Amino acid sequence: MTSGSRLPGIAEEASDRIVVHADMDCFYASCERLREPALEGEPLVVGMGYEPGESVGAVATASYEARAHGVESAQAISKALDLLPRKREAATDPDLDVDAAGFYRPVDMPFYESISEGVRAILHEHAETVREVSIDEAYLDVTDRTSWEEVEAFARELKERIRNEVGVTASIGVAPNMSTAKIASDAEKPDGLVVVRPGAVEEFLAPVPVEELHGVGPVTARELRSRGIEVSAELADADRRALIEAFGERGRELHRRARGEDDRPVTPKGRPKSLSRESAFADPTDAVAEVENRVRTLAEAVAGRARRKDALYRTIGIKVVTPPFEVNTRERSLPGPVEEPELVERVALDLLEEFDGERVRKVGVRVSNLEFASAQQARLDGWDDVDAEDDHGTVDADSDDRGTYPRGQASLTDFE
Repeated sequence: MTSGSRLPGIAEEASDRIVVHADMDCFYASCERLREPALEGEPLVVGMGYEPGESVGAVATASYEARAHGVESAQAISKALDLLPRKREAATDPDLDVDAAGFYRPVDMPFYESISEGVRAILHEHAETVREVSIDEAYLDVTDRTSWEEVEAFARELKERIRNEVGVTASIGVAPNMSTAKIASDAEKPDGLVVVRPGAVEEFLAPVPVEELHGVGPVTARELRSRGIEVSAELADADRRALIEAFGERGRELHRRARGEDDRPVTPKGRPKSLSRESAFADPTDAVAEVENRVRTLAEAVAGRARRKDALYRTIGIKVVTPPFEVNTRERSLPGPVEEPELVERVALDLLEEFDGERVRKVGVRVSNLEFASAQQARLDGWDDVDAEDDHGTVDADSDDRGTYPRGQASLTDFE
């Protein structure tokens, strides 16, 4: 369908929609290679905490060459260094193999944002409606820009422009809906291009593992597998009433997604009411230091996200999921709006103390009651007299998981 075949003012049916999901491959690593071309083809890890004397940190991005050594996003930097030593150390340590070592670079968000701006400009030239999900991925509604007969060439031209004008590689998924387009963009990474046409969605989804479906996190995936449901086709064929009984209304939604039914329109994201990140452990753990380190990493990520959005926050909170699937949230209100990364970490760790010694499946950090201002941001100076507010949450343990990392690695997702 071309743009001229629809009358002005008449919205397209969901079945007519053409959705593109553009996802930059290993974006932080790609940006570092723009700055240092010699890193091309080398194992490269972008993260924090790898310098001597540092003890806390996590992998933000691992290049595909680094992933071949077992390094994964959200992995503890100490584990990454065990799997892939730094070239610098390997060059002087006779016990290390230089050829089995890699390069490490610190996260440089201002630089990555500057590269992302170039990608965003190209995306907005290709669609009137763009939903920017993060610094390195977005959905585009291109229904009025192309047709199903021409969309593959359209997507290929989009990829080539991003590569030639910005210098990074994008994987593109095209489908009639957002959830399928997302899976399609992941299907042939890196540098992939997958088009799923109307009528072929359920067939495309059939072999997809359940944990790759939108809205299925590690807890739900384990529960589905315990019921003998491992791939999308089995979920699509499952008894819907049994799914609703097991998962509530989410069971109905999971059944629909497995069948390729997703009528959400692509809409630009407005200003959020909260900013958050959460991370699931491969297995429940009662190791206090491990949980604290994960919360520190999440607090840094949330505070950095708030800073990039010029957001002040009045409330800092945590989420702790304990076995079997009990969700606990705690919050602390501040006397006024602030932008204070160290405070986010300190309050989050203070709230976490209540759960010392408990087995934990997942943790999260959130800032809320947001205010947006371009003026000088407030900082906390002596505002230590704050009140804790307990809030026993009842949200499903992984109702907002937006994806997981392979082989049971922890995931970093939103819980806003």
